Amino acid sequence: MIHQVSALPSSPAIDPPPVVVNNLRRAYGDRVIIRNLNLRIERGEFVALLGESGCGKTTLLRALAGLDPIEGGRINAPRRPAVVFQEPRLLPWDTLWRNVSLGLAAPDPYARAASALAEVGLGDHLDDWPRNLSGGQAQRVALARALVQEPELLLLDEPFAALDALTRIRMHDLVRELVAKHQPGVLLVTHDVDEAIALADRILVMRHGAIAFEHRTRATGTKAAGPASISRRDLLAELGVVSNVAA
Repeated sequence: MIHQVSALPSSPAIDPPPVVVNNLRRAYGDRVIIRNLNLRIERGEFVALLGESGCGKTTLLRALAGLDPIEGGRINAPRRPAVVFQEPRLLPWDTLWRNVSLGLAAPDPYARAASALAEVGLGDHLDDWPRNLSGGQAQRVALARALVQEPELLLLDEPFAALDALTRIRMHDLVRELVAKHQPGVLLVTHDVDEAIALADRILVMRHGAIAFEHRTRATGTKAAGPASISRRDLLAELGVVSNVAA
């Protein structure tokens, strides 16, 4: 039986987790990309997903976003998760505030967009155009556009991969701050082990369409890693990379 992304039921007493995935299966023809995958992401939890290219990371993210169908299993997730891709995907013919408020079903979208842009440090750029932005600024606008919806689930598909090292560090700090404030559940797809260790409450490694490794780095929502924090060397080993770099 095929199940699509469905809305989580609301409850006045208990807040359900943003994401529960049971026995997910996704295939392209005869090629099975995801098989019997189970996943749970709590509200406010930051989960990083690592794995070699082609293992199914982005396929899983697209299924959670409702962008791709699934062949089996069940996904319980918010109807409208927010997604930030590697490319900012801004509309070049609209100003920044209009990009941020795109699809926003709320009164006074200008004020909401202005507040979101202020949160990412671009409050004085409301009427600017995307062509005038640096790569880091454009990704901040994309992040503002995602968070202005107040999503319960934020999906990040390698959003910092194209940024220079210093801009990436600044974006990491910004994302940590904004996630702590808005408390969505977060799934970050990344190839960067340092990024995963720096940002995530929990790190997953995907192999052959399933979750092969899981490690909790800190209690959900806290800034400091706990005593069980994983080393870079050990995480690279889980990814099948032999490294002589010190942990």
